[in-house]
Amino acid sequence: MRRLRLRRAPRRPVELLTATAAATVLALTASGCVTVHGETALLPPATKTEAAQAVADFTAAYNRADKAYDPALDAGRVTGPLGEINQAGLRARSINTPGGNKEHKPLELTDTRFVLPRKAGWPRWFVADTDSNRDVDGGSADQRWLLVFVRNGPQQLWEVAYLGILGEDAVPEFAEEAGYAVPVAADDAALAVAPRGLGKEYVSYLKDGRGPFAPGTHTTEWRAQREKAAKRPGLATQYVDRTTDQGDFAPLGLRTRDGGALVFFATRYFERQTTAQGYRPKVGPDVKALLTGEIKNTVTREWVSSQTVLVKPAGTDRDTVTVTSRLQGVVGAVGS
Repeated sequence: MRRLRLRRAPRRPVELLTATAAATVLALTASGCVTVHGETALLPPATKTEAAQAVADFTAAYNRADKAYDPALDAGRVTGPLGEINQAGLRARSINTPGGNKEHKPLELTDTRFVLPRKAGWPRWFVADTDSNRDVDGGSADQRWLLVFVRNGPQQLWEVAYLGILGEDAVPEFAEEAGYAVPVAADDAALAVAPRGLGKEYVSYLKDGRGPFAPGTHTTEWRAQREKAAKRPGLATQYVDRTTDQGDFAPLGLRTRDGGALVFFATRYFERQTTAQGYRPKVGPDVKALLTGEIKNTVTREWVSSQTVLVKPAGTDRDTVTVTSRLQGVVGAVGS
């Protein structure tokens, strides 16, 4: 399974090495599952014991899939942007290394803190703020893995939709009500940018450089890297970004104590490379494994990109959105 790497600076594309509602009474079952017949009561998504079990189940499935390079072994535990990246990475590795991952090192998630937001109806979700044995760059800095678990109904499994990898000091303090975290609505007007608008704003920013984003690795530096790639002699590179915010790709956010929010959202982009006549763009083995069509002088990679951002309260004048983490992976490629 391809290991997960955080894009701290625009260098190599971040990879995931994966071995990488609603009808009129709420009934809480003994297992903590909720049957929804109305959407008035605010309920926690799970108990801490149930949340811990979800983390254990995810970790076990992740490790089985990583060891065998078999996407079927964790397909029921991942979804949304993380799931699409994970499954594409495993498919590629299963083709290139059919014997499995001989260098498998089990993922370990420890020191877990649960952030449990109360809400009505489905989907329900929570964040597991964990320490992992997969720190980026050799683990020289303390990092936290924030895994967003999502469940769309009482009969469904908990699945991880988002993963943000943040420095320990970048994890904010979350607001609480009655001892539980506070989710933010998709159209929350109390934020400088509502979660529903983040994908559109990011796509626009990557195109023209204008928008609410603070300078940094995943904004100004990422645009600079793209501009540099577009100017290489004999190789033209174009980028087309798209919002992707439906279903398990929907943005999810938590209120922070300063009145802002920590929000997870996803985008999709296409990277088209065209060479001069007589040459072909180079692709690595993992991309080649996902390739359809024949590369003559053009290849178009499809990427899923998952962002974790801090959004300031409404009324803030500048740099209202800070991208603290970005995880991306190739999920398809077409040659022509």
